Amino acid sequence: MVAIFCIDDRKGMMFNHRRQSRDSIVCEDILKECKGRKLYMSAYSKAIFPEDSEVDILIAEDGACLDTAEAEDFYFIEDANMIGDESKMKKLILYHWNRRYPADTYFPLELSEENWELAERTEFRGSSHEKITKEIYNRRENG
Repeated sequence: MVAIFCIDDRKGMMFNHRRQSRDSIVCEDILKECKGRKLYMSAYSKAIFPEDSEVDILIAEDGACLDTAEAEDFYFIEDANMIGDESKMKKLILYHWNRRYPADTYFPLELSEENWELAERTEFRGSSHEKITKEIYNRRENG
C-alpha cells in the first residue's frame, strides 16, 4: 500500500476535525500518481477530488482498506486516526504545505532512516501555495 499524507511544517494534518488546507494542484498530482490503481480515501476526502476522475476512488473508513488493498494501491489519509496497520504501508508520499497551520492531529509515523528511505524530493507551485514539497519514501526491508 502506498499511503499519501499532506502535512504542515510541524507535521500537522487537521484542526478541529477539518483539513488544514487543500490545493487543487496536489489533488491533480495525487490522481496522476494513482493512475491505473485504486485510490482509497474517506468520504470527507473524496469531496475535494473531481467527480470525473479516471482513477478508481473507493471510500474506506478507519483504515479497513489496508486488509484488502493490494501492495500497489493508494490510500489518501487526512485523519491520522484512520491510519490502520502501518506495517502494510510499503511506500509514503508526503506533500508539505511549507507553512504552519493550527493543528490538533499530527502525522503519526516516525520516518527514521532505519525504517524509511527518502527516494525522491520535488518542489512545485500549487494553486494556493507558493511552494509545495513532495517527498516519496520507501520502507526499508528491515523496517
